[in-house]
Formats: sequence, structure tokens, C-alpha cells
Amino acid sequence: MDEQVKKSASKMMNSAVFGQIIILIVYLPIFTLQGIEGKMFKPMAQTVAFALLGAFILSLTYIPMMSAWFLSKKVKHEPNLSDRLMYRVERFYQGILSKVIRFPKIVLGSVIALFISAILVLSSLGGEFIPALEEGDFAVDTRVLTGSNLNTTIESTQKAAHILKSQFPEVIKVVTKIGSGEVPTDPMPMEASDMMVILKDKSEWTSAKTFDELAEKMGKALQNVPGITTGFQFPVQMRFNELMTGARQDVVLKIFGEDLDTLAKYANDLGKIVNTVAGSQDLFVEPVTGMPQIVIAYNRAAIAQYNLKIADINKVVNTAFAGQSSGLIFEGEKRFEIVVRLNTEKRKDLEDVRNLLIPTPQGTNIPLYQLAGVEIKDGPNQIQREDAKRRIVVGFNVRGRDVQSIVNELQQKIEKQIKLPAGYYITYGGAFENLNAAKQRLMIAVPVSLLLIFILLFFAFNSVKHGLLIYTAIPLSAIGGIFFLAIRGMPFSISAGIGFIALFGVAVLNGIVLIAEFNRLKSSGLTNLNRIVIMGTKIRLRPVMMTAFVASLGFLPMALSSGAGAEVQKPLATVVIGGLMIATLLTLFVLPVLYILFEKSGKLKIPKKQAAILIALCFTGIMNVNGQETISLQAAIDTALKNNLTIKSEKLKVEYQQKLIGTSANIPQAGLSTEFGQINSIYNDNRIGLSQSLSFPTVYSNQKKVLNEEWKSSVLGVSLKEAEIKRTVTQIYFNIIILNEKEKLLLQADSIYSEFVSKANLRFKTGESNVLEKATAQTQRGGIYLQLKSLQEELKLAKLQLQLVLNSPEKYVPSNISARIDLPVEMTSLSLAEHPLLKISNQQKLISAANTKLEKSKMLPDLSLGYFNTSIQGTGADNIFYSHSKRFSSGHLGIGIPLFASAQKAKIKASRLTELIADNNYQNQLQMLNKQYQSALSQYETYLQTADFFEKNSLPEAKTIRQTADKQFINGEINYLDWVMLNNQAITIRNNYLDIIKVLNESIINLNYLSSKQ
Repeated sequence: MDEQVKKSASKMMNSAVFGQIIILIVYLPIFTLQGIEGKMFKPMAQTVAFALLGAFILSLTYIPMMSAWFLSKKVKHEPNLSDRLMYRVERFYQGILSKVIRFPKIVLGSVIALFISAILVLSSLGGEFIPALEEGDFAVDTRVLTGSNLNTTIESTQKAAHILKSQFPEVIKVVTKIGSGEVPTDPMPMEASDMMVILKDKSEWTSAKTFDELAEKMGKALQNVPGITTGFQFPVQMRFNELMTGARQDVVLKIFGEDLDTLAKYANDLGKIVNTVAGSQDLFVEPVTGMPQIVIAYNRAAIAQYNLKIADINKVVNTAFAGQSSGLIFEGEKRFEIVVRLNTEKRKDLEDVRNLLIPTPQGTNIPLYQLAGVEIKDGPNQIQREDAKRRIVVGFNVRGRDVQSIVNELQQKIEKQIKLPAGYYITYGGAFENLNAAKQRLMIAVPVSLLLIFILLFFAFNSVKHGLLIYTAIPLSAIGGIFFLAIRGMPFSISAGIGFIALFGVAVLNGIVLIAEFNRLKSSGLTNLNRIVIMGTKIRLRPVMMTAFVASLGFLPMALSSGAGAEVQKPLATVVIGGLMIATLLTLFVLPVLYILFEKSGKLKIPKKQAAILIALCFTGIMNVNGQETISLQAAIDTALKNNLTIKSEKLKVEYQQKLIGTSANIPQAGLSTEFGQINSIYNDNRIGLSQSLSFPTVYSNQKKVLNEEWKSSVLGVSLKEAEIKRTVTQIYFNIIILNEKEKLLLQADSIYSEFVSKANLRFKTGESNVLEKATAQTQRGGIYLQLKSLQEELKLAKLQLQLVLNSPEKYVPSNISARIDLPVEMTSLSLAEHPLLKISNQQKLISAANTKLEKSKMLPDLSLGYFNTSIQGTGADNIFYSHSKRFSSGHLGIGIPLFASAQKAKIKASRLTELIADNNYQNQLQMLNKQYQSALSQYETYLQTADFFEKNSLPEAKTIRQTADKQFINGEINYLDWVMLNNQAITIRNNYLDIIKVLNESIINLNYLSSKQ
């Protein structure tokens, strides 16, 4: 008995240890978080981990010692209040459980329906990165018209501050910051400013009850200030947005492109769409134009008449308005430059520029407006770049709605209403980008931690079934978390995601407690599963309820808090409390039902060696989940043939046609009849009859032949699809290889012209070349850049096509092989007869012939058989009286003669016509394949010679050109421009060679397709 108690205690200790380790593993995904979410939630995970580690050590050392010291040695004790309370709870629970386990299908069906409804509710909750923290004050992003000076900005912000302080008693003070400080960590133009609105405590507010309501009222009040736009946020939130995305708004849409006017146009269109989305506030469209500039357009003809130079005119203008140094003044050791420029009164407006006098070589002075047109035009305000691309920002804040639903609605509207030109695209940043990034990290980390938990469960219980059984606690707990989020009107956020992680650990722990007790009772000799479940739940009801209530009550203050930081805590606590309440309730009823079903179905065990191998394979798959693997051509073809859905459908058609062969002997239903009444005499007689009609046996044999031929046709259809898939895979495979080679050439050309542009700019600045060389270099480099971007998009599309045709989640790339196909061309005109297309056409002829025979056989007579049994009451011909117990039998044999066979004869004639149609289709298909063969063969012979010529002559010449140009450039025999042109010539030759190889590959692929060889 003592030994059994020791074993039970050991098992309970193992379960507790595994439970604590599992909770530690559950918190591992939180350690993978980065950025702001990592800073917020990692301390929580670290605290839990260290607390569990300390509790683990104390449970093995301190608790046993203190239990042996302080606990009473008496075996019996009087029941106290908690015992009496738990006794009533146990009785109530046991009564319900004993009824529930009788209806397992209803229980499981209800739980599955709840889980499906929870998933539907989750999809409608929306999502946000982290709930906005109410920081107590407002940071107002204030902007005036683009190009405004400092005085205008000061005047507008002072008016705004006065309105806020006078109309809203909640405002203590308003502090405004304009422009950049001495240390420009936060650069801003003069038209932008930050207003920090310091507010009283929320309990003293009278104008509004919430921050959103107060922000809306303040925004409406500030609309009275002309030319000002505002955006209300919290100070820390605004700074985080600016640090993470470069813009201050919650959601930032960036349009990338090259032309500033095009970017501005699409930004304005995008802003109009944003205003139609509910929940978007404080729209900000980054101004890229609107800066007034004085533009001087020189009249070269007039300048030539006065024998002037543009450089001299520029120097006069620069001296008059910007100033030029004309000497130095020394005061002791100090020296100061003497700057000459016009008096301030003479350089105030446009007329001062137009009337500026320009001296001529003849000694006269001419006003500038006679030599040039002087106008004020709007020029670029700023040019922002990111990843070496021009971009413009459209941002807005989110109020009264979640980020994910807003962005999803906005994406749908943008796709319908805006068609961006080639080279322009939109990215979605801000809180939405951070939400997706955190989701992606958790989508990798959470499955890894769940896999580790399953491994521990397997080694703890040595059973896959028990591990899966405990895993049911995870979806059960998710149900409550999702429903409670919906009840409290909270969207899914990273805070809620952390809550689900914490919830899964506690839910799994409850499953371990119950399953361990069930197994202990079973090992002690109990065999009745219902009895095991009833006793086990009775013993473990208190620990399960205690685990759930302790965790729920621990999170209750977080769920009800309303202080600083409560917005982040509430979703986490809501998920944990709601999930534990529902999970505990469902676990106490669903888990016993599942245990009974699992144990009745037998054990499923995996040897530990095989389990270790399986685990290693799982980790290998996880490590390679995001990598691109190389694949050979044959492996790619084999993968496509195995995974392609079209081929799978064709194979299912083959199985379908094969099953139909069994329906050839489709005999009509037998007829069973009965009669009762005065059939033969005044007495009531009864009659029973059984009849069966049959077609002539030849009909059934011909029907089977037709179905058999149709089955053969479907088999040939699989061969045709496989040949087409082979051709498609080979085309895409070698197309990717050629595009990779072309990309290398364009990258080489881009680097050459990039260096050429820098050299040309340097030569232009030093006066060694004119503007023509500089413009030529920039134009050539721009053309190469556009070609490279277009080719990269084409390469991306080709890789996507390869993944689609392989129907594989893995992203494969071709092996590093030659761009020229080495497949042998074994093709003659006789090979066409083996092509699946011709075989299918020929099979259609056989089907039509078999169908004609079938229609002819239907002209044969039908057969009918029958058997009848009847009673005849009364006096028979032999003067003997027969009662109803005496019965008489008879048989029936009939032949159906087709007297009216005109309709069937018409079917026969029509079937003969289908034979002629099938024969014509066969001949037509043969002619088409012959034409394709002749065209592909001609193309192959032509480009084969061209490719051989390139490989023997042009490519060696290109190599010689490149090497010679390098030597001559190093020796100073040619200049840099000549060296660039010679290298460009060599690159062009190699690019033309790749174009020839592409066409040659196409011809080889078509020839092998026509010959059914790959």
C-alpha cells in the first residue's frame, strides 16, 4: 500500500513539474517580441518565468519540509466550511456529469459549433497594434500653409492656443514649439509646430467625458483659425509613430514613384478616399509643392545682342540678393568678411529683381526684365526619399474604430478607385505595419512553443492520444477569450494575443491534472471508464477550480482598472478571465467525454526513437519554412506532376469512368404486383406476380465496350495534361534562368553607368565637359534603371508562376545550370502519331464506333419474364370445391419486337455521323500538329545556327572587347566615355545571345512536347 502511495505521489509530482515547465514554454513567444510591444510585455514574461522558477525550486524543497512539519498527522478530521461547500459543489457537478457522458455526440457537436462561432466572431472583431494609452495631455500637430514664414506660424498658433484656453476649462496651459532646435533631433519646417496641451485631471472635466470627445470638440473650435490644420494625439504616442514610420499619424500610407507631380496627384486622390472611411480623422497629405520661388528664365537671343554671358548675369544677381565677399577686415586677431549686396529696401519684392541693372561691355546698364522673364512660381517644397525612391506620405489618425478594419476597407476602395502607373506603388505603415510585424513573429513563435509543449506531453504520458486530448483545452479556452473580447467591445490586439498565450498554459495545466488522475485510477485496477471519469473528476474538481479561480481573480484588477496603462491591461485580462471561465466549464464536461471515446478506440503509441526522428524533422521544417530551395528540372517536373490540381482532377475522372464500367449491366427494376378481389368468381381471391424485363444480352456487352473506351479516353486525358505540365514547367524553369542572367548583365551595366554619371558630374563641375555628356550619362543610367526594374518584376512574376504550377508551399528557384537547354531533340514526323492529342482523337473514333454498335444492338428484341401465384375459390372443372388455401402457379415469357423502330434507326444514322465527325477531327488535329512541327523545326534549325555563331564568334569577341577596353583604359589610350561605350557593346552582345537562347529553348521545348518526350 505504501509503495502504491509513493507511486501515486511520484506521478502527481511529475505532472506538477511538467505543468510548470509547460507554462514556462508558453511564455517563450513573448520573448521574441521586438519594438514597443517587446518593451511592454517582456518584463511580464520575465517576471512570470522567474516566479515559476522560484516556485518550482520551493515546491521540491521548502513545501515538503513545511508540510511534514506543520500538517496534522491525524488521518481523520472534522469537515470544515470549505469541505461542506465543496461537497455540495461535487454532488451537483457529479449529477450533471453522469448525465452528460451519456450523450457524447451532442456534447462534441455543441462544442464544435461554439468554436466555429467563436472563429466567426474573431474575424469580425478587427485588430489594432496596441490600444492607445490615455497619457493625460494632448500633442497637437499644427500646420499652416506651405511656405509661411515664422511670424505667420507664431500668429496662427497663438490664436489657436488662445481659443483652447478660453473655451475649454480643462486646459491648464498650452506650450508651442516651432521649427528645429539647436540640436535638430526633431527637424520641422517653419510652417509646422507642436502644441502641447496640458490638461487637468479627468475628474475635473466639464466639456467632455472622454479624450476622443474632447479632441473632436477642440478640433472643431480650431477650425475658426484660417489656414490651420490640426491633428490631436497623445505626446508619447506621436513620438513613437514618428520614430517607427517617419510620420506622426497612426496609419501612414506611402506612395513611391519618380515624378513629384504624379505623386502629389495620387496623394490628393488617396486623401479623398481616406475621408470616406469611417473612423479616419486628422488627415495629413504631405505637401511636396507650393513653395513660391522667383524663377528667372533667360532670353538667350537678347543676351547675345548685348554680348553678355549668362554666368556674368548670374553673378550680378547672386551678389545683389545673396551677397558676395569682397574683402576682409581685421580687428586684432579677429577677421570678418566684407559682404556686398543690395540694401534691404531694394530687395523686398519681385519688381526689385526685375529692375536689377545688369552692366554691359559697352558701359551701359540694362534692367534684368529686358534680358529674362522674371516670375514667381510654385516649386517643390520638399523631396523625401526612402530606400533610394521618392515618396509622399498620406497619414491619418484612428478614432472610434480599430486599425485593421479601417485599413482593410481602405485597401478595397483604393484597389477599385485608383490605378497606379507602372513603377508606382503604395505601402501601409504605422500601427497597421507594426500589427502585421508582431503577428508574423507570433505566427512562428507560438507554433514552435506549442510543438515543444506537445513533445513534453508525449514524453510525460508516453501517448500521442493523451497529448492530443490535453491539447483540446487550447481551442476550448480560446472560445471564452474571443467571446469576452466581443462582449466588452474590444478588438484583437497584441495585448489580447499575449492574453491568449498566458491562457493556453493554464488551460493545458488543467488538462494535465485531469488526465493524470484518470490514468492513475486506471493503473490502480479500475476498468470501467465511466467510473474512472466520475471518480477522477470528483477527486480533481477542487484543484481544477482552484487553478482557474486563482488565475482569474489575479487578473481581475487588471480587467477592472481605469488608471494609467489600463488600456493595455484590459484586453489581456479579459482574454484570460473569459477563457478560463469557459475553458474550465467545458474541460470538466468535454474532457471526460473525450477520454472515454479515446480509450474505447484503443491506444496509439509511437516508439521514442521514431518520436525523436519526427521531432527533428519538425524542427528542420521550421528552420526551412522561409527559405528558398534550389530544385532541378526533373525534380520540378516530378513535383508538379504530383501536386498539380489539374492532373489530380483528371485522375479522379479516370476513377469515375472506371467505376461507370460496372454500370453497363443496368437491368430495370423487377415488378412485384398483388391483386385481391372477385378475380375468378363471387369469392374473393388473391394473386401475387413477379415480373422482370431485360434488354437483349448484346446490348449490355456493347454498353460495357462504350464505357471501356470512354475510360481509355480519360486515361489518355491524364497523359495529355502531364505533357502540358511538363512543357509549362520547363518553359518557366528556363525563363527564370535567362531572366537571372539578364539581371546580372543589367546590374553590371547599372554599376558602369552609375560610375559614369559620377565621373560626368565631376567633369562638368571642373569644366572638362559640357552639359551634353552629363545629360547623356544620366539618361543612359535612367534607361538601365527602368529596364532593371521591369525585368525584376518579370522575374518575380515568373517565380510566382513556378510556385503556382508546382502547387507547393515551398519557394523553389532553379539550380545553377546553363541557360541553354541540353535536352536532346529526337523528332520525326512519325512521332506525331504518339502524341496524346492524336491518341485522344483516335479514341473518340473508337468511342463513336462502339456507340454505333450499341445503338444497332438496341434494335434486337427485349425479353420479359414473369411468375404468378393465385388462389381460385369455388368448384373447378373437375367438380371439386377449392378453398383459398389451395394455390395455383403460372409462368410468363415474352419478347418485345420493335415494330416502330424509326426513332432508333435515326439514332443509328446519327451515331454514324459522329464517326465521320470524329474522323474529320482526327485528320484536322493531325494537320495542326504537322504545322506546329514544321514551324518549331524551322525555328529550331534557324536559331540553332544563330546560337552556335554567337558561341563561336560573338561571345569570344565580346570578351575580347571587354578585356581590350580594360587594358587600353588602364594604359590611358582611351577615355572613360569610350571605355563605357565598349563595355556597353559587350553587354549588348551577351544580352542578344540570351534572347536567341530563349527562342531556341522555346523551339526545343515545343519539339519535345510534340514528340511526347521531355
